[in-house]
Amino acid sequence: MSTDAATLAGLVDFLAKSVAVAEKATIQQAYAPAQALAGEVRVGDDCAAIPDGTGFLLFAAEGMLASFVAQDPWFAGYSAVMVNLSDVAAMGGRPLAIVDILWTPGHEAAAEIWAGMTAASQAYGVPIVGGHTTLTAGGPAFLAAAVLGRAHRLLTSFDAQPGDDLLMVVDLRGAWRRDKPFWNASVGAPPERLRADLELLPHLAERGLCHAAKDISNGGIVGTLAMLLECSGVGAELWLDHLPQPEDVNLTKWLSAFPSYGYLLSVAPEDSTEIIELFAARDLACAKVGRITAEPRLLLGYGEARVELAWSAASSPDATSL
Repeated sequence: MSTDAATLAGLVDFLAKSVAVAEKATIQQAYAPAQALAGEVRVGDDCAAIPDGTGFLLFAAEGMLASFVAQDPWFAGYSAVMVNLSDVAAMGGRPLAIVDILWTPGHEAAAEIWAGMTAASQAYGVPIVGGHTTLTAGGPAFLAAAVLGRAHRLLTSFDAQPGDDLLMVVDLRGAWRRDKPFWNASVGAPPERLRADLELLPHLAERGLCHAAKDISNGGIVGTLAMLLECSGVGAELWLDHLPQPEDVNLTKWLSAFPSYGYLLSVAPEDSTEIIELFAARDLACAKVGRITAEPRLLLGYGEARVELAWSAASSPDATSL
């Protein structure tokens, strides 16, 4: 076995054992009941896109894991805001306002969560305008948030096209959050930088420079790409050795990362250079990391080695060497 093939086999073995990646294989089953209720709104994107005049209202929601809220309440509060804003940007939109859903056993438990939500609201300049808060007699804290946004022209998960370049953009100016797979490039960053960086996504949408986009989420790069491909009904080849990544960070760990600013973009090849330069001008790493294919399968590459990653709602990801 070549060095490239051995490296790729190790990465695939890690992905096959990843709970976060496996959960993405069943996500369509999880939201299937909503399909019949959504009317003309397509379900499965980062936000619900509701036609409104000449544009769209965007509506997204995120729930935080109870263990996350218990272990890091301040950052859970911050993340409840941050990840929703990232979802709106991934759809080519701009956020308008946020509401929260918070259940906590007393004021003290709620204080750190509110401090985190407040910090993110102020950093990104998006108000928290209400929601539902409850003080309970006991039990764990529960946190979720929803955001309303607006887009003039959509980016979606449904419009990746065979022949497109697959780009990855990520903010590498960060660090791991404690021992978790969160690559934090947001907390402490200048607010004007955070807001301007998010603005690049609606800029791409309104100029028609991007066919499809998806926010890199808890399933990491591979899990997020698999969801994009399912929505668009296409396949892809992902070159793992081309991923932009921080120095001295293990690639295995990077594959499972949930970056605070990270997106996969499906773009026409003739637009790739311009898009990469747009992000580079703001010191954001952007690179061509693969291509979109017509055959609905996901190939992972490292050097000269290639493996097909089987993606099934009935099982964890599996692989076949090519």
